[in-house]
Amino acid sequence: MISEGVIINILTQAITTVILSAAPMLIVAMVVGLLVSIFQATTQINEQTLAFVPKIVAVLLTLLVFGGFIFATVGGFVTNLFEQINTLVVS
Repeated sequence: MISEGVIINILTQAITTVILSAAPMLIVAMVVGLLVSIFQATTQINEQTLAFVPKIVAVLLTLLVFGGFIFATVGGFVTNLFEQINTLVVS
């Protein structure tokens, strides 16, 4: 039987992995969205596609730049989890 402490530890690692993996893209999308909003407010251009296209491009470029980091983070978590399975099931 798996103890509650081990389950909480695994869930904490999972949540940390998700936050570390999603943070670069979320931060870039937020910054680009803020810059586009300021640009739209100063020029009074209310074009809907102007708000989404730069964010999509920025997030895709961020994914290309940080893809290795994200893959290493998720891969490390999964590897660690699979290494723990043998000890978790037996005890």
